[in-house]
Amino acid sequence: MDKVTGELTVFFEDPFWVGVFECRDRGKLKVAKVTFGSEPKDGELYNFILENYNRLQFSHPVDDEKIQEKRINPKRIQRDIHRQLEKKSIGTKAQQALKEEQEQKKITRKDFNRQKTEEEKLQLFELRQEKKKRKHRGR
Repeated sequence: MDKVTGELTVFFEDPFWVGVFECRDRGKLKVAKVTFGSEPKDGELYNFILENYNRLQFSHPVDDEKIQEKRINPKRIQRDIHRQLEKKSIGTKAQQALKEEQEQKKITRKDFNRQKTEEEKLQLFELRQEKKKRKHRGR
C-alpha cells in the first residue's frame, strides 16, 4: 500500500507571500506554487486548500530522492510547529537593518563587559599577591 503525502510551505518572497504545495506519491514528487497577496491566516489557507486544491497546476512528477521518513510523534510535530510560529521574522529591510545593528551593539557590549570583569579579577589578584609579599617581608 502506497502512501500519498502532501505538504504546504508558506513563506515571504518580497513583496508577496508564496505557498508551495508538495505532493509525494509512489516515490514521485509533484510541486505547485501559489502566490498570495497579504499574509494568509490559517483559516484562509484551510479554505483555499478545500476550494482550490483540485485546480492547482502541479509540475511533472520527478523522482523523489527524499529518504523514507520515520514516523514522528504527533506531539513532537506540534512542538516543532509552535517553535516555528514563535520565530517572528521582521518584515521590512529597515527593520532588519535595525535588528542587525542592535545585535552588533549587544555583542560589543558583552565583549566590553567581559573584558572589564577580567581586568577587575586580574587587579584583585595582583592586590592579593602584593598583600602576601608585604605580609612576609619581615621574615
